[in-house]
Amino acid sequence: MASDRGPAAIPILVSPSRARPAPKPLRGAMRLIETLGHGALTEFPLKSGRRADILSIGMKGEIWIVEVKSGVPDFRSDHKWQDYLEWCDRFFFAVGPDFPQEILPPEAGLCISDEYEAVMVREPELCPLAASRRKSVTLRFALLAARRLSGRDDPIFPV
Repeated sequence: MASDRGPAAIPILVSPSRARPAPKPLRGAMRLIETLGHGALTEFPLKSGRRADILSIGMKGEIWIVEVKSGVPDFRSDHKWQDYLEWCDRFFFAVGPDFPQEILPPEAGLCISDEYEAVMVREPELCPLAASRRKSVTLRFALLAARRLSGRDDPIFPV
């Protein structure tokens, strides 16, 4: 069935197993977030067109976004991290143990992570989302989680 929307309008929904290889800090960051009581999804498409490396939701509905940086060149070439702030209550960077922490913005949270575990070094301040934005992100999270669980990562069905 053809769609009125062109390919650019359809977000790419791929399961982590079929996505590009994850940077090593991603797995440790996911384990930490889940240990802290959050459910987390990788490669989460936002309505802004950006895609969060990790988006998580806690038991009280708090939404976190974690941007994983594989190295200094990755961080220096990334000018989009501030675009994520309007989509979460807290924003973090997850970087490897050898990453120079002093170049990261101090207002962002910080996790030092490898492929096995992570440690939260700095928590960002809470910047609560508006209720309507929280509801929108939460519903998209639930729908995407259900589609991934059922194996329906078909770009014909955008979230």
